[in-house]
Parts: sequence; C-alpha cells; structure tokens
Amino acid sequence: MAGHGASPHGVASQGAVSEDFRRQLAGYGLTTAQILYRMPDHPAILQTYLWQHYDLCPHFPELNRFLEFWKRELEGPLHSVTIAHARLVKPAELRSVDGVFRLN
Repeated sequence: MAGHGASPHGVASQGAVSEDFRRQLAGYGLTTAQILYRMPDHPAILQTYLWQHYDLCPHFPELNRFLEFWKRELEGPLHSVTIAHARLVKPAELRSVDGVFRLN
C-alpha cells in the first residue's frame, strides 16, 4: 500500500503537497548541470551527462554530493561542470515607464 497522500503510482492525491514543492518553499530551485567527462578507454573523447535536481544556490549541496559520488564510484574522470539555476539565469526584470523623453 502506498504512503499517506499518494496513489500506488507515486502521484500525490488531491490536497497532498509534493516533495518538490516543499523543497521550493525551503529555497531550493531546479538546477541543471551539464557534466563533461572523459571516456575511460579513450581519454581524448568527451561525453556529456545532464543532471537535474532541486538544489540550493550558490553552494549546490545536492550537486556536490552527486559529483563526490561520481569521483568515488565512476571511472570517467570529470572534465568540467556547467550549472544553470533560476538564481544564476533568469529573464530580465521589466518595470513600467511613466513617460517618454525625446532628444532632438
């Protein structure tokens, strides 16, 4: 039987709050990391892995835990990590203008 507030398929029932929503309220934001790593048998070749999870900017504890796991358990050495997060990349803020000034 599924836990309280969830259906057998893991979908929250009406009135239940998802864990992702709770994390957002706690300050977490969706984070995407593009991880470039070297192929173990062909170190001159780079592969890409995309990681996405809710994390806290600017220290990214979830991503750091994942990267520590990667370094400890996987054979492909890391080359670089590029991070996108709502606090790092977001649309420009727009404000209304009260008037127009013309210079001739």
